[in-house]
Amino acid sequence: MSDSDISAARALIEIAAHNLAAIGIESSRLDAEVLMAEAAGVTREAVITGSIELSDAILNEFNAMVARREQREPLAYIVGHKEFYSLDFDVGPAVLIPRPETEFVVGAALEYLKTKPDARVLDIGTGSGAIAIAIAVNAPHARVTTTEISLHACAFAIRNLLRHGLHGLVSDRRADCFEIVDKGARLRSFDVIVSNPPYLSGAEIAALEPEVRDYEPIVALSAGADGLDILRRIAAGAPRHLTKGGELIVEVGAGQAPAVTKLVEEAGLRDVTVINDFAGHPRVVRARKLAA
Repeated sequence: MSDSDISAARALIEIAAHNLAAIGIESSRLDAEVLMAEAAGVTREAVITGSIELSDAILNEFNAMVARREQREPLAYIVGHKEFYSLDFDVGPAVLIPRPETEFVVGAALEYLKTKPDARVLDIGTGSGAIAIAIAVNAPHARVTTTEISLHACAFAIRNLLRHGLHGLVSDRRADCFEIVDKGARLRSFDVIVSNPPYLSGAEIAALEPEVRDYEPIVALSAGADGLDILRRIAAGAPRHLTKGGELIVEVGAGQAPAVTKLVEEAGLRDVTVINDFAGHPRVVRARKLAA
């Protein structure tokens, strides 16, 4: 590797970062480094230290990916994967990109599983499978089932189950909330029901950044006029599918915690707690089905 390679790579990254910053991308330098790493097939650390041997193929790949990012395509879709709960997941436009805030759903589920390691867990609207797989990896005795309505999302979930060696250990079902698509099949009872459901209103979607509004699947985002359509269905159906002492753990949107608390209480669940995310915003509602 020559000094000219190092200098050229750094120059390319600087130009890309400048161009991305100019269109309002705050993580412009990070994005440029990640794209160079992906193009070169090395780690970002190797990019930072200058451990890259440039080639025409790398340059062409880097320029093509930067052009996609300039169109505000999400970085995760461009590179094809995203880290969540210290695990790596394949992602694409068919699935929502896992967010750090959703890790609080996993954390709450794992807290329950400490008291019942072999609990039956249901992940509603699994998407990429990130929540279910993070739970299964960290609680290997748990019996995890996923549901998802989108066939394209199901394909990503299966791909990630295979990637993490869990296919066959985690059950997957095509379903709309609790309603199984396959005739004759039905969901059993579970000790824990988790979900990161759609929870945005139409007005909120219109105000989103282009990366989300224009690229991520609308079915994973939109939930009616007030953003609560799917959460209403989950809250109403959860008591029928929870064992006594079982818990419902759901992610909620900005300002929704009081409304979702009311929904789960009206459905008959109790011991409701609200968990704040990294920024201190109410992010997860957790409720229990009490023993009769």
